[in-house]
Amino acid sequence: MKNNIVKTRLSSNQPVVGVLSNSADPTIAELCGFSGLDFYMIDGEHSPVTTAQVQDIVRACEVSGITPLARVRSNDPKLILQFLDAGVMGIMLPGVRTAAEAEALVQAINYPPKGKRGFAPVRSADYLLGTMNQSEYIEFANEQILVLPQIEDQEAIDNLDELMAVDGIDGFVIGPRDLAMSMGFYDGASHDEVKRTIAGAVEKINRAGMIVGTTAVTGDQARALFDRGVRFCLVSLAGLLHSAAADFTKNR
Repeated sequence: MKNNIVKTRLSSNQPVVGVLSNSADPTIAELCGFSGLDFYMIDGEHSPVTTAQVQDIVRACEVSGITPLARVRSNDPKLILQFLDAGVMGIMLPGVRTAAEAEALVQAINYPPKGKRGFAPVRSADYLLGTMNQSEYIEFANEQILVLPQIEDQEAIDNLDELMAVDGIDGFVIGPRDLAMSMGFYDGASHDEVKRTIAGAVEKINRAGMIVGTTAVTGDQARALFDRGVRFCLVSLAGLLHSAAADFTKNR
């Protein structure tokens, strides 16, 4: 277990930017690290990435100095365990709607006494060959892991006060496209009602002193979000490539 640089920056109210990637190629993660991004979010929901591939992706992140995070596909403690044991330093769970679901996520991510995560001599614990003993590692790991439910549903918006009251949650990441669809807008998140809903959630989460994150396509969009109090900003790998390609080719 390494120090979670992203969590440290967020605790100091510093913004962080990163990529949500559906690639199973560790080289992509390595390139993102050397390019200066803060975090690399492995997409375990909308991608073919398997838990067997996560470990090498995490190694590539560590080589290039980028913090490895993951979006897991379900609130399955054993699945979450595999990502964490490989060295992932934060979990984003899509589709969280209720406090009970958020509490289950906290329990799956943390070792006792904060949670129910199982212990083994795995990579994240240096295979018990490092300088920490078991109790030191457990305490350190519980401090370092970032816990981020994803708000993608009107029900989650309605339950936001209860979600924010769950002990062990660091913050929330708003998914504009899925949230818009849950509100009946199937063509995207550009509608005023969706924008107002997201703005209200950002303001409420900020007032609670918690991390709030969402997506941006361009650097200008990210800066505008930071001005509104967003501190965790991510872009899809495809979106980042498209934006960079558009900028590179605009004067040809």
